[in-house]
Amino acid sequence: MSINTASTTETPAGTGHGSHHSPMSARIFFWSLTSALAGFLFGFDTVVISGAEQKIQSLFNLTAGLHGFVMASALYGTVLGSLLGGWPTDRYGRKRTLLFVGLLYVVSAVGCAYANSIELLIAARVIGGLGIGISTVAAPLYISEIAPPEHRGRLAGMFQFNIVFGILVAFGSNWLLAGVGENAWRWMLGVAAFPSVLYTVFCFGIPESPRWLLTRKNDREAGIKVLQLIQPSATPQEIEAQVLAITTAATEQTASRSFWSWRLRTPILIAFLVAFFNQLSGINAILYFAPRIFELTGLGEKAALLQSVGIGFTNLIFTFVGLWLIDRLGRRTLLFIGSYGYIISLGLVSWAFFTEHFKIVPFCIFAFIGAHAIGQGAVIWVLISEIFPNRQRAEGQALGSFTHWIFAALLTTFFPKMVTAFPPGYVFLFFCLMMVLQLVWVKAMVIETKGVPLEQVQRRLGVE
Repeated sequence: MSINTASTTETPAGTGHGSHHSPMSARIFFWSLTSALAGFLFGFDTVVISGAEQKIQSLFNLTAGLHGFVMASALYGTVLGSLLGGWPTDRYGRKRTLLFVGLLYVVSAVGCAYANSIELLIAARVIGGLGIGISTVAAPLYISEIAPPEHRGRLAGMFQFNIVFGILVAFGSNWLLAGVGENAWRWMLGVAAFPSVLYTVFCFGIPESPRWLLTRKNDREAGIKVLQLIQPSATPQEIEAQVLAITTAATEQTASRSFWSWRLRTPILIAFLVAFFNQLSGINAILYFAPRIFELTGLGEKAALLQSVGIGFTNLIFTFVGLWLIDRLGRRTLLFIGSYGYIISLGLVSWAFFTEHFKIVPFCIFAFIGAHAIGQGAVIWVLISEIFPNRQRAEGQALGSFTHWIFAALLTTFFPKMVTAFPPGYVFLFFCLMMVLQLVWVKAMVIETKGVPLEQVQRRLGVE
């Protein structure tokens, strides 16, 4: 099912001919990495609040309800950003949108560092969230459009790797800055300004996506130039054939332009469900409230913070493993592995809370993080960026991102209430049952996309 049957004539940008690999790999790797750096800022920005949350709660004297809202404020910005992100990505291009994201990150970091009221802090977090939301639409989409099919999983997966790396650096930086005195929390939130500026500068060096140039801007000449940069060793005839494949696929799609159509039902459902299940594993609740969960099991505060750094490391190592496997085993296989890992680890955490065997909880949480990183974590942004036709890719990516973020926001807002209203055992049991449903869904509906040119994935999904 995952064999790349593309002939030269119908293969899109960066196809799988061995002769074209080496010269372009470093260049494409750098462009993908730059775009994926948006993910680093996203990971850092989302989790950095976990080190400051208790200080912010006492400093601004927040009620439990308002505290939950402040914690989730970036996520509401993210929901908005992911909802709107498809528009600038299609209208102004992938590159300009990625640049704009960098500016939002800079403004947010500086705003958080200098916020002297809770309203200002919320506003700055929302702006950062907007940047995150738009980046989850533009960055994976950009990478999947410039990457050769046989490396697309790993390159698009770098976005996720950078998210995880950002999370780890945020946990580590919080741990390091925890002792710098009264304003430690300002430093924790403000330090993100440095990587944000760096990312913005790098964005000036990347080219526009050839698929956007050819199908949205109708700038054939510029599209060909970028394709030649992607594959310096391709002959003019091969480049011509790729241009034809991309434009033909787009022309076929223009006939039925509407996104919400019966024709796109399968990719729409896959994008919605992969994002829905991603959050209903409980991943964000566990990442945000890790210190709190560990404290529930009787660990001291400092030990709980250190365990959180352990979560970051586990996440990073297993994301590496996921990226190494994604183009070897394929997306569907990784989702299977992840589902089984989720079910076992969440089931055990639930059992531990019911029977007070707290000793195994940290170990099971680490196993859960590993399962997430290899499965859903490695796959989500790659899969969503692959399953939609060129003309509807930005809207499809926006749908997947929006679904992901709306459930992330809801979970983060209600998780503290859930843990106080129900014994933790029931909360983890709920997450476990959701993952049983995910397993059924992967078996029934997900197709394999590894090594398949983008223009052919839509055929497999019946999107002609």
